[in-house]
Amino acid sequence: MQVVQIPVHGGPEVLQLVDQPVPEPRAGEVLVRVLAVSVNHLDLFVRRGMPGFPIPLPHVPGSDGTGEVVALGEGVTDLAVGARVLILPGVSSGTSAYDLRGDDHLSDDYGIRGEHCDGIDQEFVCLERRYVLELPAGLDPVVTAAAPLVFLTAWGMLVSRAALQAGETVLVVAGSSGVGSAAIQIARDLGARVLTTAGSAAKREFAREMGAHEVIDHADPGWPKEVKRLTEGRGVDVVVEHVGPATWSGSVRCLARLGRLVTCGGTTGPEVSLLLPHLFMKNLSILGSTMGPRSAFPAILDKLAAGAYRPALHDVLPLSRVVEAHRRLEAGDVLGKIVLTPGS
Repeated sequence: MQVVQIPVHGGPEVLQLVDQPVPEPRAGEVLVRVLAVSVNHLDLFVRRGMPGFPIPLPHVPGSDGTGEVVALGEGVTDLAVGARVLILPGVSSGTSAYDLRGDDHLSDDYGIRGEHCDGIDQEFVCLERRYVLELPAGLDPVVTAAAPLVFLTAWGMLVSRAALQAGETVLVVAGSSGVGSAAIQIARDLGARVLTTAGSAAKREFAREMGAHEVIDHADPGWPKEVKRLTEGRGVDVVVEHVGPATWSGSVRCLARLGRLVTCGGTTGPEVSLLLPHLFMKNLSILGSTMGPRSAFPAILDKLAAGAYRPALHDVLPLSRVVEAHRRLEAGDVLGKIVLTPGS
């Protein structure tokens, strides 16, 4: 079978396709033929190398996707060969108190597939039974592969951390990204007014298609003032932020009193500044969020099946073109997600 490997850290050109034998499922596992796997910015970070976070090499990227069950390990009786499944991006022991209540992403031993362990950029993969969910009838596995990580991350930010309520106003920074486009849809479905930013005409149109009520050009240094104008000077109740230093100051200024800023990362760097008087005088909250609870997936799948959520699929490429996929995502002109199809 074909497997994508990162033999050394570097640019997209370091990615290699290697041949490996098809694995056999052990007790409690299922063998899945990977039908589609999404490409995330996390794959780029892992490939380049992350300071202070050593990754054993060679390493297989790929956090989330879909597949078809082709063999069952001993003891797996509640899943049939041929079932089409969602492959969950999070991994953990399953035994912590957080795991047992459905908040696996809060466990001390939680990790992300393709970062903390080998991922699914390969034709076949063996997985513990608990890491796959059957797809509802009618969901296209290739399109659905664009959904798991970004919708789970956006759900964790808006539902689990910010507790967004109907009637509130939310600002999604960089709404054309994978997480951004998912956050727009989740927020709108919750009954919020959704403002978003994007840096080009094409990205702004894409954000509108995803459901944003108002779209702002964040290439304009005055974009926070436009947010204030659109909210009649009040500001927004929630900011969804994952860009970091390039937008942080503006994001904080956009918050209304009792506003919540929730962040899941910083694509432009790890360090930001904060004026404490601004924080405490407006009673603001700064919330961190990593991924989201696996217990959210049944609801996410139901929303996808009902058409309330729509994965933002930019392009579908064969696994053999993984280098091209990384280059295109790195160039910043991808609207939504690129999905790779192994075996093609």
